[in-house]
Amino acid sequence: MTVMTPDRLLFTGADWTYETIQRINDACETIAHGEMGLKTYPNQIEIITTEQMLDAYSSVGMPLFYGHWSFGKSFAHHEASYRKGLRGLAYEIVINSNPCVSYIMEENSATMQTLVIAHAAFGHNHFFRNNYLFKQWTQAEGILGYLDFAKTFIADCEERYGHVAVERVLDAAHALQSHGVHRYPRKRKPDLASEQRRERDRREHQEQMFNDLWRTVPEKEKGAAGNLSDERRKALLELPQENILYFVEKTAPRLAPWQREIIRIVRLIAQYFYPQGQTKLMNEGCATYCHYQIMGKLYETGQISEGSYLEFLGSHTNVVMQPDYDDKRFGGINPYALGFAMMQDIERIVVAPTDEDREWFPDIAGRGDPYAVLADVWANYRDESFVSQFLSPHLMRRWKLFHVQDEGDPKKDLRVAAIHDERGYRGLRRALSRHYDVAWQDPDIQVIDVDLAGDRRLMVQHNVLNGVLMSERETREVLQHLADLWGYDVHMREVDQASGKLLKEHSASARATFLQGG
Repeated sequence: MTVMTPDRLLFTGADWTYETIQRINDACETIAHGEMGLKTYPNQIEIITTEQMLDAYSSVGMPLFYGHWSFGKSFAHHEASYRKGLRGLAYEIVINSNPCVSYIMEENSATMQTLVIAHAAFGHNHFFRNNYLFKQWTQAEGILGYLDFAKTFIADCEERYGHVAVERVLDAAHALQSHGVHRYPRKRKPDLASEQRRERDRREHQEQMFNDLWRTVPEKEKGAAGNLSDERRKALLELPQENILYFVEKTAPRLAPWQREIIRIVRLIAQYFYPQGQTKLMNEGCATYCHYQIMGKLYETGQISEGSYLEFLGSHTNVVMQPDYDDKRFGGINPYALGFAMMQDIERIVVAPTDEDREWFPDIAGRGDPYAVLADVWANYRDESFVSQFLSPHLMRRWKLFHVQDEGDPKKDLRVAAIHDERGYRGLRRALSRHYDVAWQDPDIQVIDVDLAGDRRLMVQHNVLNGVLMSERETREVLQHLADLWGYDVHMREVDQASGKLLKEHSASARATFLQGG
């Protein structure tokens, strides 16, 4: 048992100074790097006020962002809820950048500052730096510089072309941003650091859109438009195209260069957030496991007091609390709770496996080095594959997990399709993993064709999975935004993915006033 003495404690009481924060960071770093083997970006810790935290909430957690009316609306909503006591605020916000920027609340006690530094500056930081999705899709070195460029560029456009004209483009691009990402790795990642130079080069050339398609065709293939094969034409246009904003930016006939640049800004930022949507469970589980380990080590070595440790445990318990399905507070599976539980369960399997664990997880059971195993897991999986590979029967029993299948008929009785046996465990794990699979959850919508030589109508297709059609109202509104950006009619077909049967059709026409002033 470690004897605590005042000279060993990182702090006493709730108050802290900047020197205290430095001591806390150094102590956490010793454990994170020295004992746990975490590999992180250099840390940059910023102290912010409540209002600054609310402001960060409104702009998707980014410290430096362009202006848009929706951010002000979000700020007002969050502020009103906070002032009325209807919601709390996060203790921190962390940015996937190099250096890794962690924003911590000045209202936090010294204990809570220790917790959030362990959680964000080391847990999230390690995950950002090492997970394969973030390596594929983001460049941590360039994001802050790019956000600065984006903010300046959009402010300049507002001054030059008018606030209303810029807002129209941003509204439309925001409506489509969930369909503005490449879902599979491209040959080249967006080089965020070079965006300013690229935009400057673009302004030096006049817009070249429709003729570009034909200019790229070899001389021997040129001739009447009808002589270009359908296959060759689609190849030149990169059809079918899942990234709708990318297609609009490159191909829309009527957009001005500055409007294309705004669309590019929105889609590159959406691409930056793409890995985070696929790793929420793992990212929070990693950070929560790390802060739990670090805080435990600080207490064991006498660097925080019993009172501080109890304060930490109270907060930690609230974070990982999972209400039962029949609890009024139930709102789905808490990613902090399940992620942390799975990390702890992997540690148990590695250190003290049962015969069942050895059968289900032969590669890791009894390995004896949980930090090494977890480092490999954090680096090489996303939520869907993590659950499908590492959710154990032991944890399913402890959490009393079950699966209810809704077949859409309220008159039908519920049927128990699986029980807690080997077949049931595998079925339950497979069903839960689908909740984290973007291919299963997000609608598959692609640009499939456009006749640039004719009426220029854009053809879009929704490949329907399990008979789930798009919302009529939302589809109408989003298609209108797409038609406005495209400048001509847009037609969408909803087609059953399995049978190819046409289920529904939608159309929208561009509003003549949309591009005025551009």
